[in-house]
Amino acid sequence: MAPPKSSAATTKTATPAPAEAPKAAVNALESLWKAYYETTSSRLKLIDAFLVFLMVSGIIQFVYCVLVTNFPFNAFLAGFGSCVGQFVLTASLRSQVNPDNRNEFKDISPERAFADFALGSIVLHFFVYNFLG
Repeated sequence: MAPPKSSAATTKTATPAPAEAPKAAVNALESLWKAYYETTSSRLKLIDAFLVFLMVSGIIQFVYCVLVTNFPFNAFLAGFGSCVGQFVLTASLRSQVNPDNRNEFKDISPERAFADFALGSIVLHFFVYNFLG
């Protein structure tokens, strides 16, 4: 019979303990928020706040439709489609006015990007209003 192996020969793994994993996630989120807060311009923060508002509004509409009622279904589709469409237009505006993307959008000025956003929003809301009936 072979003698039992000593436990001193075991090696320690580099993975964090289960109690340390939430702490590492919190630290990562804190450093992400700090970097975002320090390096992002106020113009982009305003656009990001509007994007969060649109996302929360769409989620609330969807949850209301699922849990309560979808009786005026055209109204739900128009409102939800408006949130999604406006989110896409706003995300496009954010990518065009972001100074880090200046090389990709060198032919488009921030004023032109905003004019495209405004015109696209008007066209979107004409469709939404027409869809309401």
